[in-house]
Amino acid sequence: MAVVGDLSLTFSGKETICAFKKGMFGFPISSRRVSFSAGKLQNCRVNTGVYAVMQVGVESTEISKDLEKFEGVLGLDVVSEEELKERGFLGLRKTKLVCTIGPACCSSDDLEKLALGGMNVARLNMCHNTREWHQDVIRKIKNLNEEKGFSVSVMIDTEGSQIQIVDHGAPSSVKAEDGSIWDFTTEKFEGTRPFTVQANYEGFSEGINVGDELVIDGGMATFEVVEKIGIDLRCKCTDPGLLLPRAKLSFWRDGRLVGRSDELPTLSAKDWSDIEFAISEGVDFIALSFVNDADVVTHLKNYLSTKSSKSKVLAKIESLEALHKLDEIVEASDGIMIARGDLGVEIPLEQIPTVQEEITYRCRKLNKPVIIASQLLESMIEYPTPTRAEVADVSEAVRQYADALMLSGESAIGPYGQKALSVLRMTSGRMELWSREENRETVLFEHKLGASVPDQIAEQICNRAAGMANNLGLDAIFVYTKHGQMASLISRNRPNSPIFAFTNDNSTRMALNLQWGVTPILIDLSDDMEANINRSINLIKTKGLIKDGDAVLVVSDIIPTSAAQTVFQSIQVKTVA
Repeated sequence: MAVVGDLSLTFSGKETICAFKKGMFGFPISSRRVSFSAGKLQNCRVNTGVYAVMQVGVESTEISKDLEKFEGVLGLDVVSEEELKERGFLGLRKTKLVCTIGPACCSSDDLEKLALGGMNVARLNMCHNTREWHQDVIRKIKNLNEEKGFSVSVMIDTEGSQIQIVDHGAPSSVKAEDGSIWDFTTEKFEGTRPFTVQANYEGFSEGINVGDELVIDGGMATFEVVEKIGIDLRCKCTDPGLLLPRAKLSFWRDGRLVGRSDELPTLSAKDWSDIEFAISEGVDFIALSFVNDADVVTHLKNYLSTKSSKSKVLAKIESLEALHKLDEIVEASDGIMIARGDLGVEIPLEQIPTVQEEITYRCRKLNKPVIIASQLLESMIEYPTPTRAEVADVSEAVRQYADALMLSGESAIGPYGQKALSVLRMTSGRMELWSREENRETVLFEHKLGASVPDQIAEQICNRAAGMANNLGLDAIFVYTKHGQMASLISRNRPNSPIFAFTNDNSTRMALNLQWGVTPILIDLSDDMEANINRSINLIKTKGLIKDGDAVLVVSDIIPTSAAQTVFQSIQVKTVA
């Protein structure tokens, strides 16, 4: 391999603050060496040096004369590798896909099919199934990663303190018919009772009056409270529908939700037990249900740090109170899940689209990944094809640049989970292609994230790197990172080019599975950035994934441990032959 053109902008030292002119990144690749002195940079204070250098005709034989002598393994998952071979860099899907694992897809074969179908994250809902069942699924996924070359992250979703159905006398769902009378009780009993539903919370009927509405799962079925019998409720079905296991109960009066969140803690005793289980199994993400403020998120993150856990904490936005404290919750979290089903119970349905767009934009501004969840392809729980409205809904989420889309019952209990995943994959891919063809860019008003000088430098590098990749029409962006921060910052800008994040930390690799446009690659890294770059490009070339003439932008945040290596934040453009 020969490096035909090489333009780099590098930063060193902790006291460098620069506001660069845009034109600085537009120099064409030529055959001369070009350098810039610090005095020519606008608004700069430089203690240890800022410089840009272009080199031409540097043969890689100076580093390695024979590709076969090059040691190392490229930890690229098999699905991304196949997509690269078939479609090239720009054909890689950028929107990530999350699948809820349930009884319909928990075998090793089914999990492998979902992984091959593009599943980036497997979600386990702790409301359902036993601890042993969850442990078995987690280990199956880890075996697939280790033995068959996948890179599927694992997420657990806490049950949260909520009022829900414990049992309704059937193993799956039962139909509530119009006018039928049902008893809702907290009484524990063996076997089944016709038209009787067990609720999980003893105080579920406190403050509820005759005439109030009882709504199942945000509208799957509706009842009117006709009688209170002690702490139990007798109800008449007014809107027939399905009662699913663990369905959520909510109460309405005069068109308003009867508030109850103050009575129930965000994390129950069972949730803490599930979190301990997640730590012991080394899961990658913990999604907290019914988060109403930032305190519970901060508390859990502090607790995880005491346990040396690297699990990322996601906050689920599913209540009106959470919307009122959205910014502080987003700031405290490692990511957000918009749980539209439960959220749609607390706010008018017609507000869901605009609320979704606002949350998605705020998450992007604050550099936190966001998952759009609930009812994306709800009809596919029963039917093999989605409605056109559902496809339009998915397309809109992709157009809003959501990081990830999530299947719930479609994959967990439906017979068409793999088809549903295929719909998400094809729809997101088509919308991403349309965005490139239309050269559509959404303006992200610059929001400074970093407080320290090094963080501000990294942020500015990534903002300019994404713009540079778009302006030059580069094929890919290579990021060399230990903690994933710069890969995340570039993803925030939603560049056209795919982002390849090379890291030597497996927890970083798994966390980046939720970032838009980022393909994480596990690889050994050293302090010598030129060696890292040439080594990774050589490994990719041996797999036939990069071809002559491809131009890549290279960014690094590797902090050297050697005193001799002082440059650790840089931008380079390389065209290979």
